[in-house]
Amino acid sequence: MKHRIVVLGAGYAGAFSAGYLARQLHPDDFEITVVNAEPDFVERLRLHQLAAGQELRHRPLDEVFADTGVRLRVARVTAVDVEERTVTVADGDAIDRLGYDTLVYALGSTAADQGVPGVHEHAFHVAARPSALRLRTRLDELGEDGKVLVVGGNLTAIEAATEFAESRPGLRVGLVTSGQLGGWLGAKARRHLLRAFERFDISVHEHTTIGRVEKDAAVATDGTVFTSDATVWAAGFAVHPIAAASGLEVIANGQITVDRQMRSVSHPDVYVAGDSVFVIGENGRPLPMSCASAGFTAMQATAAIIGDRTGRKIATTSLSYVGNHISLGRKDGIFQLVGGDAHAKSWALCGRTAARVKSTILDTAAWSLSHPTFGKPSHKYRAAAALEHSPRVVAA
Repeated sequence: MKHRIVVLGAGYAGAFSAGYLARQLHPDDFEITVVNAEPDFVERLRLHQLAAGQELRHRPLDEVFADTGVRLRVARVTAVDVEERTVTVADGDAIDRLGYDTLVYALGSTAADQGVPGVHEHAFHVAARPSALRLRTRLDELGEDGKVLVVGGNLTAIEAATEFAESRPGLRVGLVTSGQLGGWLGAKARRHLLRAFERFDISVHEHTTIGRVEKDAAVATDGTVFTSDATVWAAGFAVHPIAAASGLEVIANGQITVDRQMRSVSHPDVYVAGDSVFVIGENGRPLPMSCASAGFTAMQATAAIIGDRTGRKIATTSLSYVGNHISLGRKDGIFQLVGGDAHAKSWALCGRTAARVKSTILDTAAWSLSHPTFGKPSHKYRAAAALEHSPRVVAA
């Protein structure tokens, strides 16, 4: 029988993992199935653009995986049973269970409400395509006269606020953050960020924590009321509770604890990639939830799967986080270099060049994921019989 590999999620981490495995493993020995809730590959890093009213390129997953041997199952994952090695999926009213021998868990993350009342009922977010489209509809309703409040001070919050202000100049855009806006940036980059916010006329409220969200306002813990026609919640991310419910070993926030090869420490037949991973990077800190981390962890997980199943040596992918890339609308941006301690260095690239670099990186990533075998399926490696997990590791 063929070795069954099931990949949960077809975002940046899952789509890369499925495509790379299809390119490297022989189809006579391996069967690869991808389960994803949507029929398209979604460029999550551009969802603030979608919400702002821009059109994104349509990338159907059935076309992405055409002629690769990868089976696509458009369905929602509802449960994972790591003891029985099954995944329960829902497709409309139909419920099905898929068996696996190797599982790649790449379900990603969504917006975290941080336990704040009213976020789920009244706030919008841009962490998924349906929610971004819902926000887009609301902004269309507001037209050129409305007030939008972005809650958060991270990259998503900054990109969302500047995108809305640039794409819809009639809106009054504000941002509330519990810390200092861009406080982690170097002096040069932060000056550029603040100038951009001033240019877009975005009001900024620092050191302010939102205690609840209402239909037409966000209320701070100190009682300050920020009226808003659309409150956009961008105050961090949370992973799906499926992992914790499955019996996999997780940390308090639900991320799955893995070894250096991205194997679950409790169930080594489960490999994890993307935002669901808890792993320590080269700087001694946990990898952040980000596209860069999705790339690192997916590369390591697929290398480990190939090594474990074919007997090849496992290359070690560097888990080095080198910088923050921030778009400030379509014509401006920042790339902030960080050191080994994850603190900002003095050097930063700002302006149109930084915007073009980021756009090129995102376009290249999307193109690569849309061409998983680069038109030349190679299927190099055959399965090795009776393999244990390979202890052999070499530097990449």
